[in-house]
Amino acid sequence: MATTTGSLTIRAQKKVLRKLMAGRLNALPQPSIELQSRAVTERILSLPEYQRCRSVSCYLSMPSGELQTASLVSEIIRSGKSLFVPKFEAKSEHMDFLKIYGADDLSSLPAGLWGIPQPDRQWENQPRQSALDVEGEGLDLVFLPGVAFDRSMSRLGHGKGYYDRFLTTYNSGSRPRPLLVALALSEQLLDGGEIPTDSHDWKVDYIITPEEIIPQSL
Repeated sequence: MATTTGSLTIRAQKKVLRKLMAGRLNALPQPSIELQSRAVTERILSLPEYQRCRSVSCYLSMPSGELQTASLVSEIIRSGKSLFVPKFEAKSEHMDFLKIYGADDLSSLPAGLWGIPQPDRQWENQPRQSALDVEGEGLDLVFLPGVAFDRSMSRLGHGKGYYDRFLTTYNSGSRPRPLLVALALSEQLLDGGEIPTDSHDWKVDYIITPEEIIPQSL
C-alpha cells in the first residue's frame, strides 16, 4: 500500500519529536526519575479505577530514560490482582501480554529486548496465559509507556507500533475495552495538540504524572 504524503509528514514530525524527547529524557538524573516514579505509583494506588480492577497489564521499565515500574508491579502482585506484562517478538514486530504467576516468577524473568525483563511463553512446563486467550480473564486496565504524551490524550511511542497493533487486535473481538492509563514523567507531558497523530494511533483515558491525574474529557 502506498504511503500518503500526509502520513509521511506525520511520520517525519514524530521522528523529530522523538529525537527532541530523547535528549530531554537522557539528560534526566536517575534520582529524579526514581523520585517521580514513586510519586506516580502513589497516585495510581489511590485511583478508584485501579482499586476496582482485577486484571492489569503493566510494562516492565527499561533500565533508564523512562518512568520506573518495579514498585508498581510489586504492588499489583501483592494486591492479588492478575498481572500481565509485555512479550515482544522483534522479528515479527508482534507483542503479546503474558501472565505473571507471583513475585518469584517476576524476579526470575530474563532480560530481553532493550534490557527489559520479559517472560518465556512457558511457566512450570505449561503455556502462560495470554491476554488474547479467548477463554482467559482479559484486561481491565493497561498501563502504557511512551516517549511523550499531550493534554489532548495523545501518545508518542517509540515508533514500532507494538501497543497500537496489540490494542487493535485485542479490541477486534467481543472483549470489553480496557482502560488505557499512560504513565509519564513531568518532562514527558506536552500541551494539547503537540503530538502528531495518525488514524491508527490510540488515545489514552488517563495520563498520570507526579503532579496530577489527567482524565480524558467526556
